[in-house]
Amino acid sequence: MIDLTVRRARRFMLLKQGLLGGYKFSGKDGAVEFIRQAGCVQYDPIDICGRNADLTLQSRVRGYTREMLDELLYKDRLLIDYPDKNTSITLTEDWPYFERDRRAARRRAEGYPELVELMQRVLAFIRDNGAACPDELKLDSDFRWRAHIVWSSGKNLSASVMEQLYGAGELIIHHKNGARKYYDLAARHIPARLLNAGDPFRDDFERAKWIVWRRVGAVGLFWDHSSDAIWRIGTDERNKIFSALSDEGKLVGVSVGGLNEKFYIRSEDINLIDHALNDPEPAPRCELLAPLDCFLWDRKLIKTIFGFDYKWEIYTPAVKRKYGHYVLPLLCGERFIGRVEAVRERDTKTLAIKNIWYEDGVRRAKKTDAAIDKCLRRFAAFNGCGSVSRAERAPDTV
Repeated sequence: MIDLTVRRARRFMLLKQGLLGGYKFSGKDGAVEFIRQAGCVQYDPIDICGRNADLTLQSRVRGYTREMLDELLYKDRLLIDYPDKNTSITLTEDWPYFERDRRAARRRAEGYPELVELMQRVLAFIRDNGAACPDELKLDSDFRWRAHIVWSSGKNLSASVMEQLYGAGELIIHHKNGARKYYDLAARHIPARLLNAGDPFRDDFERAKWIVWRRVGAVGLFWDHSSDAIWRIGTDERNKIFSALSDEGKLVGVSVGGLNEKFYIRSEDINLIDHALNDPEPAPRCELLAPLDCFLWDRKLIKTIFGFDYKWEIYTPAVKRKYGHYVLPLLCGERFIGRVEAVRERDTKTLAIKNIWYEDGVRRAKKTDAAIDKCLRRFAAFNGCGSVSRAERAPDTV
């Protein structure tokens, strides 16, 4: 068991995330390396001041631009859109690890002969015509089914069939135009060695162990709790998984301060624990994080370790919101100091800061303000904005 103070636990997590000290990820290669560490980044098409995946990467990858992600996905094909933590972007090399999910989708479809026929029509169309979006293929049928997900009666049938083929691994997302998806045959873009690799897991429990191990790597420091980071795994199975991964030496137990909880890190991160304990103070950075950032997947954990209570209020009715529609956590050094509502105004190429809510006890020293201003200018540049407009500043102490 490794013993850490709360502050050292924070420092370890931030160093693991690449959010403290100098940037450890840089350029396109750095974006791939971070996703390899995290397993995946969550995708969301909403673009108020950057899409969620872009926001996740810009906070960690030096020189990151929006174009990098599209190049890695749709030109280099090193990354792929595929469900992992909900709708996600993951490494193409991880394709075999999801074969169990694809096989289950294929089996569910087998019970619907009409669906199988519709799938063959879509595959033939794409085989003959290349990548296509659902609007290019009109299927004249009122057939509805429950397969990869629950389809709504009003959903475009072509989109539903393409989504089913996507879930089954027959199609991949070839590219996107805004939120519109264009699909192509997976065999045209996934190397044969990955397509034909088969399922690497001998049973569902081994697959579940891999998911938990993956999530621990994504967050850095984790616990055996019900969590949004680990879904579809019940309590008893989760307990067994943490025990098994510990027995195998893949996870190491950690105690933090006076907290009555047992935490875990990957055994490969012990050297980073030593760095957090023994190295000089790392240089602080000020960063805006994505609302669905992998670091925040377990918000109860973040509240326990960092004392920061974050909720993405985009789906909260306006009258019930405490903050704003699309608010990003503001990290400065080893602490979350507030949250920012930022909007990219495309016409004027201005990043409009609608509000900044500071956490209780945050002192607005000149050094802090300078760090925030530098962060906002960098964030504006990421958004293609040449200027930043800010609402009236809050008092020095909030």
